[in-house]
Amino acid sequence: MQASLPPASSGLNKSTIIAGLLLAIGLGALGLLLKQAIIEYKLLDRSVTVKGLAENEYPADVVIWPIQFTAANNNLDELYKQLDAQNTQVVNFLTKQHINPKEITLTAPTITDKLAQQYGGNQPVTLRYTGSQTITVYSNDIDKVRNAMPLLTELGKMGIVFTQSNYDTQVEYIFSRLNDVKPDMIEESTTNARLVANKFAKDSQSRLGKIKKATQGQFSINNRDKNTPYIKRVRVVSTIEYYLAD
Repeated sequence: MQASLPPASSGLNKSTIIAGLLLAIGLGALGLLLKQAIIEYKLLDRSVTVKGLAENEYPADVVIWPIQFTAANNNLDELYKQLDAQNTQVVNFLTKQHINPKEITLTAPTITDKLAQQYGGNQPVTLRYTGSQTITVYSNDIDKVRNAMPLLTELGKMGIVFTQSNYDTQVEYIFSRLNDVKPDMIEESTTNARLVANKFAKDSQSRLGKIKKATQGQFSINNRDKNTPYIKRVRVVSTIEYYLAD
Protein backbone atom coordinates (compact mmCIF):
# COMPACT_ATOMS: atom_id res chain seq x y z
CA MET A 1 0.00 0.00 0.00
CA GLN A 2 1.53 3.37 -1.05
CA ALA A 3 1.94 6.01 1.59
CA SER A 4 0.62 9.56 0.90
CA LEU A 5 2.40 12.83 1.75
CA PRO A 6 1.25 14.68 4.75
CA PRO A 7 -1.03 17.66 4.01
CA ALA A 8 1.31 20.09 5.74
CA SER A 9 4.19 19.19 3.37
CA SER A 10 1.97 19.79 0.33
CA GLY A 11 0.99 23.24 1.54
CA LEU A 12 4.64 24.13 2.13
CA ASN A 13 5.59 23.21 -1.42
CA LYS A 14 2.78 25.33 -2.84
CA SER A 15 3.90 28.29 -0.75
CA THR A 16 7.48 27.83 -1.88
CA ILE A 17 6.44 27.69 -5.50
CA ILE A 18 4.28 30.79 -5.19
CA ALA A 19 7.05 32.66 -3.38
CA GLY A 20 9.51 31.65 -6.08
CA LEU A 21 7.18 32.81 -8.81
CA LEU A 22 6.63 36.15 -7.09
CA LEU A 23 10.38 36.57 -6.63
CA ALA A 24 11.01 35.78 -10.29
CA ILE A 25 8.32 38.23 -11.37
CA GLY A 26 9.75 40.86 -9.06
CA LEU A 27 13.27 40.34 -10.34
CA GLY A 28 12.03 40.46 -13.89
CA ALA A 29 10.14 43.68 -13.27
CA LEU A 30 13.18 45.15 -11.54
CA GLY A 31 15.32 44.13 -14.47
CA LEU A 32 12.96 45.82 -16.89
CA LEU A 33 12.95 48.97 -14.77
CA LEU A 34 16.73 48.98 -14.60
CA LYS A 35 16.99 48.40 -18.32
CA GLN A 36 14.53 51.21 -19.01
CA ALA A 37 16.43 53.51 -16.66
CA ILE A 38 19.70 52.72 -18.42
CA ILE A 39 18.12 53.35 -21.82
CA GLU A 40 16.65 56.66 -20.66
CA TYR A 41 19.96 57.65 -19.14
CA LYS A 42 21.75 56.93 -22.40
CA LEU A 43 19.17 58.89 -24.35
CA LEU A 44 19.54 61.75 -21.90
CA ASP A 45 23.30 61.62 -22.28
CA ARG A 46 23.20 61.95 -26.07
CA SER A 47 24.30 65.43 -27.07
CA VAL A 48 25.87 67.49 -29.82
CA THR A 49 28.39 70.32 -29.40
CA VAL A 50 28.34 73.18 -31.92
CA LYS A 51 29.96 76.57 -32.33
CA GLY A 52 28.18 79.75 -33.30
CA LEU A 53 30.05 82.70 -34.80
CA ALA A 54 29.08 86.36 -34.69
CA GLU A 55 31.26 88.84 -36.56
CA ASN A 56 30.44 92.49 -37.23
CA GLU A 57 32.24 95.66 -38.26
CA TYR A 58 32.04 98.92 -36.32
CA PRO A 59 33.74 102.30 -36.71
CA ALA A 60 36.36 103.19 -34.11
CA ASP A 61 35.23 105.86 -31.68
CA VAL A 62 38.60 107.04 -30.29
CA VAL A 63 41.69 108.18 -32.17
CA ILE A 64 45.12 108.79 -30.65
CA TRP A 65 47.38 110.80 -32.95
CA PRO A 66 50.95 111.39 -31.74
CA ILE A 67 52.70 114.20 -33.64
CA GLN A 68 56.45 114.14 -33.11
CA PHE A 69 58.97 116.57 -34.55
CA THR A 70 62.67 117.20 -34.06
CA ALA A 71 65.07 120.13 -34.10
CA ALA A 72 68.85 120.62 -33.72
CA ASN A 73 71.07 123.46 -32.59
CA ASN A 74 74.51 124.10 -31.13
CA ASN A 75 73.01 126.44 -28.56
CA LEU A 76 70.81 124.72 -25.97
CA ASP A 77 68.81 127.83 -25.13
CA GLU A 78 68.13 128.46 -28.82
CA LEU A 79 67.05 124.82 -29.23
CA TYR A 80 64.39 125.20 -26.54
CA LYS A 81 63.14 128.40 -28.17
CA GLN A 82 63.00 126.63 -31.52
CA LEU A 83 60.93 123.77 -30.07
CA ASP A 84 58.60 126.20 -28.30
CA ALA A 85 57.99 128.07 -31.55
CA GLN A 86 57.25 124.83 -33.39
CA ASN A 87 54.92 123.77 -30.57
CA THR A 88 52.92 126.91 -31.10
CA GLN A 89 52.78 126.33 -34.84
CA VAL A 90 51.49 122.77 -34.43
CA VAL A 91 48.89 123.68 -31.82
CA ASN A 92 47.66 126.61 -33.94
CA PHE A 93 47.39 124.29 -36.93
CA LEU A 94 45.31 121.78 -34.95
CA THR A 95 42.92 124.38 -33.56
CA LYS A 96 42.56 125.78 -37.07
CA GLN A 97 41.30 122.32 -38.04
CA HIS A 98 38.62 122.70 -35.33
CA ILE A 99 40.28 120.26 -32.94
CA ASN A 100 39.37 121.11 -29.36
CA PRO A 101 42.37 122.40 -27.34
CA LYS A 102 41.28 120.06 -24.53
CA GLU A 103 42.04 117.15 -26.87
CA ILE A 104 45.66 118.31 -27.35
CA THR A 105 48.41 117.25 -24.94
CA LEU A 106 52.04 118.39 -24.92
CA THR A 107 54.85 116.41 -23.33
CA ALA A 108 58.21 117.70 -22.16
CA PRO A 109 60.83 117.74 -24.94
CA THR A 110 63.61 115.17 -25.04
CA ILE A 111 67.08 116.69 -25.47
CA THR A 112 70.20 114.79 -26.54
CA ASP A 113 73.77 116.10 -26.17
CA LYS A 114 75.81 114.28 -28.80
CA LEU A 115 79.11 115.19 -27.14
CA ALA A 116 77.94 113.57 -23.91
CA GLN A 117 77.01 110.27 -25.53
CA GLN A 118 79.16 107.36 -24.41
CA TYR A 119 79.43 105.79 -27.85
CA GLY A 120 79.83 108.94 -29.86
CA GLY A 121 83.19 107.85 -31.25
CA ASN A 122 85.44 110.34 -32.97
CA GLN A 123 82.86 111.46 -35.52
CA PRO A 124 82.68 115.26 -35.88
CA VAL A 125 79.49 116.83 -34.49
CA THR A 126 77.90 119.49 -36.65
CA LEU A 127 74.99 120.28 -34.32
CA ARG A 128 75.64 119.36 -30.71
CA TYR A 129 72.06 119.33 -29.35
CA THR A 130 69.01 117.58 -30.80
CA GLY A 131 65.52 117.72 -29.35
CA SER A 132 62.25 115.97 -30.02
CA GLN A 133 58.78 117.05 -29.03
CA THR A 134 55.53 115.08 -29.05
CA ILE A 135 52.06 116.56 -29.21
CA THR A 136 49.22 114.05 -28.85
CA VAL A 137 45.65 114.42 -30.06
CA TYR A 138 43.12 112.26 -28.20
CA SER A 139 39.70 112.67 -29.76
CA ASN A 140 36.34 111.02 -30.34
CA ASP A 141 35.84 112.85 -33.63
CA ILE A 142 37.53 110.37 -35.96
CA ASP A 143 36.59 112.12 -39.21
CA LYS A 144 37.81 115.52 -38.11
CA VAL A 145 41.19 114.19 -37.03
CA ARG A 146 41.61 112.06 -40.15
CA ASN A 147 40.88 115.09 -42.33
CA ALA A 148 43.59 117.05 -40.53
CA MET A 149 46.31 114.41 -40.90
CA PRO A 150 47.24 114.93 -44.58
CA LEU A 151 47.26 118.71 -44.10
CA LEU A 152 50.15 118.45 -41.66
CA THR A 153 52.52 118.66 -44.63
CA GLU A 154 51.82 122.41 -44.65
CA LEU A 155 53.94 122.69 -41.51
CA GLY A 156 56.60 120.48 -43.05
CA LYS A 157 56.97 123.02 -45.84
CA MET A 158 57.58 125.63 -43.15
CA GLY A 159 60.65 123.80 -41.85
CA ILE A 160 59.26 121.50 -39.15
CA VAL A 161 60.80 118.03 -39.35
CA PHE A 162 58.21 115.39 -38.41
CA THR A 163 59.05 111.85 -37.31
CA GLN A 164 56.66 109.28 -38.75
CA SER A 165 58.54 105.99 -38.86
CA ASN A 166 58.85 105.40 -35.10
CA TYR A 167 56.52 102.95 -33.36
CA ASP A 168 55.63 105.62 -30.80
CA THR A 169 54.26 107.90 -33.52
CA GLN A 170 51.78 105.42 -35.02
CA VAL A 171 48.16 106.53 -35.05
CA GLU A 172 45.95 104.32 -32.90
CA TYR A 173 42.22 103.75 -33.35
CA ILE A 174 40.19 102.30 -30.49
CA PHE A 175 36.72 100.77 -30.31
CA SER A 176 35.50 101.36 -26.75
CA ARG A 177 31.81 100.44 -27.12
CA LEU A 178 32.19 96.70 -26.74
CA ASN A 179 29.75 96.49 -23.82
CA ASP A 180 27.10 98.17 -25.99
CA VAL A 181 27.30 95.53 -28.75
CA LYS A 182 27.92 92.45 -26.59
CA PRO A 183 24.26 91.46 -25.98
CA ASP A 184 23.30 91.51 -29.66
CA MET A 185 26.44 89.65 -30.72
CA ILE A 186 25.97 86.95 -28.08
CA GLU A 187 22.37 86.51 -29.24
CA GLU A 188 23.54 86.25 -32.85
CA SER A 189 26.23 83.67 -32.05
CA THR A 190 23.75 81.60 -30.00
CA THR A 191 21.19 81.69 -32.81
CA ASN A 192 23.80 80.57 -35.34
CA ALA A 193 24.87 77.74 -33.04
CA ARG A 194 21.27 76.53 -32.73
CA LEU A 195 20.82 76.56 -36.51
CA VAL A 196 23.83 74.26 -36.86
CA ALA A 197 22.62 72.01 -34.04
CA ASN A 198 19.14 71.74 -35.58
CA LYS A 199 20.67 70.75 -38.92
CA PHE A 200 22.73 68.04 -37.20
CA ALA A 201 19.70 66.76 -35.27
CA LYS A 202 17.60 66.60 -38.45
CA ASP A 203 20.33 64.75 -40.36
CA SER A 204 20.68 62.23 -37.52
CA GLN A 205 16.88 61.78 -37.24
CA SER A 206 16.86 63.23 -33.75
CA ARG A 207 15.21 66.12 -31.95
CA LEU A 208 17.15 68.97 -30.43
CA GLY A 209 16.67 69.27 -26.70
CA LYS A 210 17.66 71.81 -24.09
CA ILE A 211 21.11 73.29 -23.63
CA LYS A 212 23.37 71.00 -21.63
CA LYS A 213 26.35 73.36 -21.42
CA ALA A 214 27.31 76.67 -22.98
CA THR A 215 30.58 78.58 -23.13
CA GLN A 216 31.01 82.10 -24.43
CA GLY A 217 34.35 82.68 -26.09
CA GLN A 218 36.39 85.83 -25.70
CA PHE A 219 35.59 88.84 -27.84
CA SER A 220 38.35 89.87 -30.25
CA ILE A 221 38.74 93.31 -31.84
CA ASN A 222 40.98 93.71 -34.88
CA ASN A 223 41.47 96.13 -37.74
CA ARG A 224 39.40 95.26 -40.77
CA ASP A 225 42.63 95.52 -42.80
CA LYS A 226 45.89 97.45 -42.72
CA ASN A 227 44.48 100.26 -44.86
CA THR A 228 41.39 100.92 -42.74
CA PRO A 229 42.46 100.66 -39.09
CA TYR A 230 39.60 102.99 -38.15
CA ILE A 231 37.13 100.19 -39.02
CA LYS A 232 37.14 97.44 -36.40
CA ARG A 233 36.06 93.82 -36.83
CA VAL A 234 34.53 92.46 -33.62
CA ARG A 235 34.25 88.68 -33.32
CA VAL A 236 32.96 86.15 -30.78
CA VAL A 237 32.44 82.38 -30.91
CA SER A 238 29.96 80.66 -28.55
CA THR A 239 30.29 76.91 -27.88
CA ILE A 240 26.99 75.22 -26.94
CA GLU A 241 26.18 71.59 -26.17
CA TYR A 242 22.58 70.47 -26.72
CA TYR A 243 20.79 67.33 -25.63
CA LEU A 244 19.49 65.04 -28.39
CA ALA A 245 16.35 62.90 -28.27
CA ASP A 246 14.65 60.51 -30.68
